[in-house]
Amino acid sequence: MKASEDIFSMRNEVPLPCTTQPQPGDQIETLDIVIQNDANRFCEDDKQWLKSIINLETNHGVIDKSRKLKLEKVPRIFREKKAKKNCFDPLVVSIGPYHHGKPELQFMEKHKLTMAQQYVSNNLHMLEELYKKVLDVAKPARECYSDEDSIKKFDDKQFIRMMVLDGCFVLQFIYCFAQDKRDLLKMKSNIAACVQRDLLLLENQLPFPVLKELMSFRFSEDQWKKMLSNFVAQIRGPVKINKSFSRKAQAQADHQLIHFEDEPAHLLEVVRTQLIEKSAYTIPPPSCSDWSSYRSTKELKAVGIHFRPSKTRKFTDVTFISMFFEAFLKLPPITIDDSTESMLLNMVAYEACPEGPDDFGVSSYVCFMDSLIDHAEDVKELRSKGILFNFLGSDQQVADLFNQIADNLVPNPYAYAVVKHRIEKHYKNKIKIWLAEWFHTHFTSPWTVIAFFAATFALFLSAIQTYWAVKPGHS
Repeated sequence: MKASEDIFSMRNEVPLPCTTQPQPGDQIETLDIVIQNDANRFCEDDKQWLKSIINLETNHGVIDKSRKLKLEKVPRIFREKKAKKNCFDPLVVSIGPYHHGKPELQFMEKHKLTMAQQYVSNNLHMLEELYKKVLDVAKPARECYSDEDSIKKFDDKQFIRMMVLDGCFVLQFIYCFAQDKRDLLKMKSNIAACVQRDLLLLENQLPFPVLKELMSFRFSEDQWKKMLSNFVAQIRGPVKINKSFSRKAQAQADHQLIHFEDEPAHLLEVVRTQLIEKSAYTIPPPSCSDWSSYRSTKELKAVGIHFRPSKTRKFTDVTFISMFFEAFLKLPPITIDDSTESMLLNMVAYEACPEGPDDFGVSSYVCFMDSLIDHAEDVKELRSKGILFNFLGSDQQVADLFNQIADNLVPNPYAYAVVKHRIEKHYKNKIKIWLAEWFHTHFTSPWTVIAFFAATFALFLSAIQTYWAVKPGHS
């Protein structure tokens, strides 16, 4: 019997058929009963099952490719955190199927009709043509939503009408913001701010192909790209012009036409692509990189590392320049207000989705800022250098914001690798640290610097006077 077989034997002494009891010396026949379990034998069913695994693996790449544009729901791990739960649900308006029909959002449904009317300039023919445009992309748009239970609530007609109304609402809102025509919105400023926040929720999105069809119906490609660029620039907040470059350069950086390497899935990804330079994460980290611990802004300042704003507001625009006994870490300026936490959380949630971008750009930025910010004094230092613009509240609130968002996030291992390596190298240079600490201790204010140079000049004059006193014959 084979060892792989599940076999057990039953050995029974069975008497020969007779009418009397067996006597000593009689021959006893032995019966072996063998029961074999077929479940542990390699059979044709097993072979077919194993083959199905190989076939599934072969087809997996095809599945991923066909599901490139997916509108997913927030991963469970993010929703389980009570402190962040409200950051994923709309406050005033539902876009798409996931939050459609909620009672608390119904008051905005009537306003969608007004916005759609504005978008087609109150022209019935234009509206009919626009509806036909959406009909052409309705089926693939429906397949973009990953949560089938939410989609089943709508028949094809209801889904198409939702795409038309929600799409017109989103684009008319973007147009009014980008063109500085907010009076056309007929909304109070607080409602408009909430709408802007709601448009950047992961579960409150329309497939970008739908938006593209609607935009192309009314605008040329350059026009709608410029409109999106202006809208994204406004979302990132008003940041003062840096002294390191001209106002013209600032305007060019803020209002360049949006360029997509790949078509985005939705509006949230459009905004995210303008904050992340994908090529920044393709450079492998130095083999000698040993970024082993977090060091706050206060600690870095103590060893001669100063902070300056970068020339752009891209999260990947981070550089480090080391000099003789001091260094400069340049970070992108960012405005922190009531909507910042929601926007960042929805972006990192999108990056955590199975079909989301795999560069983890925003997650890496949040983790890097979290390493620099421990307490309110760290925020104060970055705020004083024009890097953080605090419209949220106290500096401690800003510190808590980054600390809470960064909880359980995993950054891209290539993110800021060169910068981290250079910071670590500077930090371990004993001579630079000694000079920086000495300078930091004795030259904490402009008056100490003036006093130092005055004392040095006095010593110099005293030395000259002594020299001429020793040699009075020389003039």
